[in-house]
Amino acid sequence: MIHGHADRRFRTLVLRFARMFSRPSEGGGAVAVYLDGEPVVDVWTGYADAHGLRAWERDTAAMSFSTTKGVVSTVVHRLVDRGLLDLDEPLATYWPAFAHPDRRQITLRMLLSHQAGLHRIRGLFPEAEDLLDHDAVATLLASQAPDRPRRGGTGYHALTFGWLVAGLLKQVTGLDLRDLVQKEIADPLGLDGFWIGAPVAERHRVAELFSPTPYAFTAGLAARMEANPRTRYLAEALLIDGFERLIINDPDRRILDTQMPAANGVFTARSLAKMYAALALHGSVDDVEVLSPETLRQAGRVQNRGRDYVLGLPMRWRLGYHQAFSLGRPAWKAFGHYGYGGSGAWADQETGMSLAFVTNRLGSVTTPIGDVRLPRLSAAALATARAAKR
Repeated sequence: MIHGHADRRFRTLVLRFARMFSRPSEGGGAVAVYLDGEPVVDVWTGYADAHGLRAWERDTAAMSFSTTKGVVSTVVHRLVDRGLLDLDEPLATYWPAFAHPDRRQITLRMLLSHQAGLHRIRGLFPEAEDLLDHDAVATLLASQAPDRPRRGGTGYHALTFGWLVAGLLKQVTGLDLRDLVQKEIADPLGLDGFWIGAPVAERHRVAELFSPTPYAFTAGLAARMEANPRTRYLAEALLIDGFERLIINDPDRRILDTQMPAANGVFTARSLAKMYAALALHGSVDDVEVLSPETLRQAGRVQNRGRDYVLGLPMRWRLGYHQAFSLGRPAWKAFGHYGYGGSGAWADQETGMSLAFVTNRLGSVTTPIGDVRLPRLSAAALATARAAKR
């Protein structure tokens, strides 16, 4: 059964969403859409656990992996708006660890567009559990020498992005990113279910992640990928021995205690869609300015159109966001961030629409930026919005 409300114009989207969760084994999820600043879709269905015992409720939230990066980047741009950060200033201006000769030329623009050469996480920590100490991780990453191909270009900082940005923002504001997300976005917009990690008192709302297939990246396979020049950067950026213990198999769910700002954001679709609604409408929604129009223009401008050397495909990176991938007719001006396992959110300034999707079932065929469920939902929503604008 589908719960919630939807403008009848978006019936195709809702039906497509419903078919994704037709059995208890498919878990559950939620999708939300804003059009011209108004909520037009807010629906949910399925189950918040792997066994079909716990229904997905209105306030259920899900850990959304790299979807977190779009939220983190929006916090950065709010500080740019206030003059606390400059996109073309070297990070060393704010963070003394970057004053070393091999990285003092790295700017905030380079970091946000994945051109800093600091993608590597594999091999830096003996145990996956070491990643739970977010301050220690940020400190170590800031001391690493950049490593990129001679041709340069973008290399997706799949996990390192979050710790590096969080470390930078702490240097500038003195606040943890968890608190900054609350202060800069959740509180002004009145968002519920919008966290880095999740407060202990709200853990009952967080859906249980599960995967229908075994974790694919064994230590042996990861080592072979690292040794292959074609897959080396992908292995370095994404593959951590034992990481599945933290994201799926840990009964204590310690990943919700830490701050892993490229991965462990916990959101409702409703809250994500509202944040992106502002980015689809000149920076404001419900009379709250999230970003100034000028800062938003900079944030959404494509920085590099080449093939990303980690992911092997052109991502059209903006400043902290990527192209909003959709099946069918592309939406070239739409941007946001998708996450491993299928979740994601985006804004499209041409239609004035934003869309967000969260789920607890990690796709059976997935990539570092999700699977085909969100592009299918995006295609249906875009078709409706374009028709409405004719």
